[in-house]
Amino acid sequence: MKKLITISREYGSGGLKAGKILAEKLGIPFYDREEIFKKIEEQGYSREMIETAETKAKNGFSYGLGSALFRTDYTAAGNLSVNEKIFLANYNVVKEICASGEGVIVGRCADYILDDVPGVTNVFVYAELEDRIKKVKEDYGIEYDNMEKYVKDYDKGRANYYHYHTGRKWGDFHYYNLMINSSYISADEIANLIQSYIENRDYDEE
Repeated sequence: MKKLITISREYGSGGLKAGKILAEKLGIPFYDREEIFKKIEEQGYSREMIETAETKAKNGFSYGLGSALFRTDYTAAGNLSVNEKIFLANYNVVKEICASGEGVIVGRCADYILDDVPGVTNVFVYAELEDRIKKVKEDYGIEYDNMEKYVKDYDKGRANYYHYHTGRKWGDFHYYNLMINSSYISADEIANLIQSYIENRDYDEE
């Protein structure tokens, strides 16, 4: 059984919480946005630079680093912009986590970055829009006049960020082992489902 899991999720779906529970159940490290940002900061980038780069990617629609860097020539890194260098730092952090052999990684294009690593379990957690709006209000304490637009725009930003850096469509089922609708089960049950999958999947042919 390989204890290396990536979790992508819609905003308000509870994927982050499920990931934390899963890491606790498996006794392995948990890495979310904050944990990875800390590691990127250790490479000399300020929090402001990291967040600015992320905002630009979320607002962009162009094809990003997917084939230009990671599928072809790593030596081109010297010609990258600051924003691209920060994503390369993110890329290297995720690869370092992979080298450690175990961990739950939430977001950060980890499913794409580890695409060529055998045995990684990639999960996408989604939910009905009304349930996500309710969760954002109750759990995050966020309230706007048009909550539907807010939640949809948040996901649009995630989709843009993912596409900008990978050239892929965020949420495409072809890239995941499990697609889980969290509207009908709890975060703990999601963690149990993922754990059962990785314990029972066939790794022999990978």
